[in-house]
Amino acid sequence: MSHIVDLYQPGKTLLIYNPRAGRSTARPQLSEIVSLLQPSFGELVVQTTLHPGHARELAQTLGKNYDTVICCGGDGTLNETIDGLLAAGAKAKVGYIPIGSTNDLAKNIGVPTDLQQNARQLARGETHGYDVGQLNGRCFTYFASFGPGVSVSYSTPQKMKNALGYSAYMINGFLFQVIPTLQQVKPKHIRITYDGHVIEDDFYFGAVSNAYSVAGGMFRFSERDVRFNDGKFEVMLVRRLRHATQIFPMLYKMHRHDYDGKTLLLLQAKDLTFEFSDPVPWTLDGECGGSVKTAEIHVIQNAVQISCDGKQGFLHQTAAVKRKESR
Repeated sequence: MSHIVDLYQPGKTLLIYNPRAGRSTARPQLSEIVSLLQPSFGELVVQTTLHPGHARELAQTLGKNYDTVICCGGDGTLNETIDGLLAAGAKAKVGYIPIGSTNDLAKNIGVPTDLQQNARQLARGETHGYDVGQLNGRCFTYFASFGPGVSVSYSTPQKMKNALGYSAYMINGFLFQVIPTLQQVKPKHIRITYDGHVIEDDFYFGAVSNAYSVAGGMFRFSERDVRFNDGKFEVMLVRRLRHATQIFPMLYKMHRHDYDGKTLLLLQAKDLTFEFSDPVPWTLDGECGGSVKTAEIHVIQNAVQISCDGKQGFLHQTAAVKRKESR
């Protein structure tokens, strides 16, 4: 970790900026971002990331010293920022200026991708509690998955993502990874324990998420099923497929939210444990999450206060309490 010395800055804001996120032709300049934020936030302390993992280091080292930490980058940069804040026990409010290739989380929770609209929302100071997951102690903000295509996000070349955005995931993912992989690999036999229940079966794919849409829209959930601060994540599992061509009917069912329990299974849980016979690779928010034989996942309710409009998908605190008590 870098040796950074800083003192508490009452009322001041830390801006963590990733200069490599998103498409270079559309990426806003740091000077433009600062000029839009300064009227509302006064003096900004700006830190530019220099390498992968640097946003985590900055947030963990400096996060306790600021009332607000604004992350400017993609979903991976936000993941690092929140992970660092949680590791430090920081209570700073989180702002997000999304300039990544897909900006999944921003689109889900109502964070504007337009820079001027985003600055106005940040200026209003409206924040909402947002649930965050942890896999074996490592944070993920909205999506953890295993199975064919798991490496689509982090194996897609950055230049390709910057140039094509979501199309890069589709080209690199389905054409070059998912379909060929399904023709070769066998499903994993998995024992899944969740909130006192147990499932043991063969599965090709599994995802634990807190979002309507993930992987640039590749996977979508019904807005009726998702609440961003209810203390539970949605768990989607894909059972054994007889042939790779079944992926298209499966995706159609997924699009219609037809979780029949045969091919597709949808659960909601706060605590889960996945047990595999061999190490299995995971992706966390589009980044490599490592290979593990046992994945323990816990949901931290209202882990962060994040700036967003809160118009959909969020429970008011009283409603959230009533919903929990009724279960």
